[in-house]
Amino acid sequence: MILPAGFALPPLPYLLALLLAGGGVAVALWRRDPAVSDRLVLALVPWMLAGAWLHVLHVVGAAPGVIDPLLGTPAAYLTTAILAGAVWLGVDAGAVATERAFAAAGAAVAALVLAVGIQWGLDEGTFAPAWPVVAAVLGVAVGIAVWLGLRRAYPDVADAGGAGALAVVAHSLDGISTAIGIDVLGATERTPLSRTVIEFGATLPTADLLGSAWLFVLVKLALGAGITALLAESVRAVPRQGRLLLAFVAAVGLGPGAHNLLLFSIMG
Repeated sequence: MILPAGFALPPLPYLLALLLAGGGVAVALWRRDPAVSDRLVLALVPWMLAGAWLHVLHVVGAAPGVIDPLLGTPAAYLTTAILAGAVWLGVDAGAVATERAFAAAGAAVAALVLAVGIQWGLDEGTFAPAWPVVAAVLGVAVGIAVWLGLRRAYPDVADAGGAGALAVVAHSLDGISTAIGIDVLGATERTPLSRTVIEFGATLPTADLLGSAWLFVLVKLALGAGITALLAESVRAVPRQGRLLLAFVAAVGLGPGAHNLLLFSIMG
C-alpha cells in the first residue's frame, strides 16, 4: 500500500460535485490563460495552508457535517484548489493587483480555518502549540539555509526564484515537523513510504542520539533541493510550466507540514 492512511473518496454526490466544479474551473482557467508570475506562486501559500488546515478539521471532527465529506484525503486539497481557482479567475478579471488580492483572499480563508481549529483545541483543553512553533521556526530556518547553500553551490538555481525557495522551505518544514512529531510528541506517520524511511532510521546506531526520523529530514531536504535544482532549467525555458511544477512540489511539502503543525498544536 502506497497511499496514506485515511485515503478515501467522498460519497458519490460529493465526488460528482467536485469533479464537475473542478472541471469547470480548469476549463475556465485554460481559456482565460492568466499569467503565472513568481509572485503568483508565492500568493498560493495561504491557499496551501488553508487546504492543509481544512483537512485537520476533518481529522479531529471539527468540521460542519455538511462539508465534512469534502475535507478528507484527497478531497480537501481538491476542494481548496477549486476555491482558489475560482478566486484566481475572479481577481484576474477585476481591476485589482491579481497576486495581492489572490493572496489576501487565501489568507482570509486560512485565518478563518486556523481560528476554528485553535478554538476546537481550546474547547477540548488540548491546545499546546510550543513544540509546533519550534518545528515551524526550525523548518523555515533550515529551509532558507539549504536554499542559500544551494544557490551558492549552483548559481543557476537562482532562476527558480521565489518558487524554488518556497519548494525547498516547504519540504524542510514537512521533514522537521514530522521528526518532532514522531520523536518528541509520539505521533505516527500515515504515509507508508515515509514510514519505511523513518523505521529504517530507527534501526541505525544514531537513533539513540538523533531519534528515528533524522533520516527522513535528510531525505526531504535532498528531495526539495534536488527537484528544485532540476526544475530551474524549466523555469528558464518555459516559465509558466516551470513555476507551476515548482508550485506543485511546494504544495506536496507545505501541505503535510502545515497539517502537522496545526494537528500537533490542537491535539496536545
